[in-house]
Amino acid sequence: MADRIPLDQARCIPRRGHEHRLGEARVRELLAQVDGWELAEDGHAITKTFRFPDYYHTISFVNALAHEANREDHHPDLSVHYDRCMVRWSTHDCDGLSENDFICAAKADRLA
Repeated sequence: MADRIPLDQARCIPRRGHEHRLGEARVRELLAQVDGWELAEDGHAITKTFRFPDYYHTISFVNALAHEANREDHHPDLSVHYDRCMVRWSTHDCDGLSENDFICAAKADRLA
């Protein structure tokens, strides 16, 4: 689905089971489409730190991201600080990365 439309306009679909875990080549291909995102050391997640001028803007981003994650039924791990938020996407139900992680990464970029 994500190949035919931009990632930030795609919708998440349930990805349960190891058959939905992306291979290394597909991860690299999708990673190139989301600027600034990095593969976590364990290879099971992608991460990015978003920086903001102050706490208000940081929390505004977190709230908008929470709304989007709830809409997509795909939720990140967050580390929230005064002027930044580290976002980590992975698909726990497939024990690795799925297309949903890249869709949501693109949506987080759009929100920021």
